[in-house]
Amino acid sequence: MDLYAFPPIAAVLDLAYGLLMALSNLLEPLAGASSAALAIVLVTLLVRAALIPVGISQAKAERTRARLAPKLAELQRKHKANPERLQREMMALYAEEGTSPLAGCLPMLVQIPVVGVIYALFILPVIAGHPNELLTHTLFGVPLGSSLAGSLAAGTVTPTVVAVFGAIVLLIALVGEITRRAFRPVPGAPVVPGAPIGAPSGASAGASTGAGMSPAGVARMQGVLGLLQFITAVVAMFVPLAAAIYLLVTVTWTLGQRLVLRRAYPAVPPQVPPALPA
Repeated sequence: MDLYAFPPIAAVLDLAYGLLMALSNLLEPLAGASSAALAIVLVTLLVRAALIPVGISQAKAERTRARLAPKLAELQRKHKANPERLQREMMALYAEEGTSPLAGCLPMLVQIPVVGVIYALFILPVIAGHPNELLTHTLFGVPLGSSLAGSLAAGTVTPTVVAVFGAIVLLIALVGEITRRAFRPVPGAPVVPGAPIGAPSGASAGASTGAGMSPAGVARMQGVLGLLQFITAVVAMFVPLAAAIYLLVTVTWTLGQRLVLRRAYPAVPPQVPPALPA
């Protein structure tokens, strides 16, 4: 069964196709043959802008988790021999504070269907029974529906294809390296489960381990999580150029937003010195 022919999915794709084509036609006097690529950039920015309130909630959750780090470390020390009791106590602590170890995953989950729709729009020759004109659009002469891996496999790769995809992949990797350096965990700080990489508490995204981990284990985990920053660059080699553009804009926006929100909502609020006695 063709998943894209399933009526609800076909209707969503047809709607997205119509909107993207309309935006592309609107931008054509400005961007020419690259109007569809510019339309994808604008759509990405609109999606990310709509998620700003979620990002603010995520930053507040990071601050709460950083504040809970000492309590989590104490729970892990106290119940390290009883994992089930430790899990219950940690969940109770999170519930008491109105947060969750999974807080912050929503932006990623929301974007999954968006990336899926963009991916489908640039691999399907026919959408809802009509030809897919988006496949005729290019960026610097490279079709938006082509991929670097696909071009290499088909033997159709050209210097222009390598240059365009190479630039996007290198930019994504550069943003990943800046993100890794800017949000590097503080050595020796406790690891807070579920906190994004870079929280001042030394928390790491998606970590299921806690402060009871050995220094060698923490180092290994941080190394693996550092490499995860570059997975997007690898993915960009296999997806259509349109989806690679979306990924580049997304990781760049995410880095900028995290830098701004870290200043606005520091994970460890500045300590106010006690007033001197009169």
